[in-house]
Amino acid sequence: MKVLVVNGSAQPKGCTARALDEVEKTLHENGIETERITIGNKDIRGCINCGFCRKNGRCVFNDAVNETAPKFAEADGLIVGTPVYYAGSNGQLHAFLDRLFYSTMDTVDKTMKVGATVVSSRRAGSTSAFSDLNMFFTISSMPVVSSTYWNEVHGFTPEDVEKDLEGLQTMRNLGRNMAFLIKAIKSQKETEGGAPKQEHEYFTSFPDKL
Repeated sequence: MKVLVVNGSAQPKGCTARALDEVEKTLHENGIETERITIGNKDIRGCINCGFCRKNGRCVFNDAVNETAPKFAEADGLIVGTPVYYAGSNGQLHAFLDRLFYSTMDTVDKTMKVGATVVSSRRAGSTSAFSDLNMFFTISSMPVVSSTYWNEVHGFTPEDVEKDLEGLQTMRNLGRNMAFLIKAIKSQKETEGGAPKQEHEYFTSFPDKL
């Protein structure tokens, strides 16, 4: 069992990374492997709606998105970490997720992969960034992992985050909840012979303009 961890910060050892460290440590203690990639310092552009991925099964831009797709396919869970910029997530991270989720629409079954968002902020704006990133999971049949507070830490430096004892506690509880949920889903899949059936017959677009 494995969780893919995406650090959207441009600082590999910054506040977001410190929060993710705490979650990963707890996952390891509960028998879950992790792999982390940092994309906030990479050159990642947004989706251009060219349709290439729907025909070829990969994004037209051959960057970290295509490198990550096979890892996403194999993972049982995904954690996305971001610093807060103007009450939103890192721009590269959001572009990365737009393209990762869309380009793997037909190639990666996301049903019952668990997802979690982790945010770090100096003071405020964290809940709006948190809610925004969770939308990627809820449209993809991915259960969202919660904790004993919103999944956030506070501080301007990693040293500040060390003082946010409740935030670090929230990260540990998040790790335990994620490990439990992954194990429960794995057990249920074995019992039921797979994930729940997903219907895709209808696509409401109102072409009659009524």
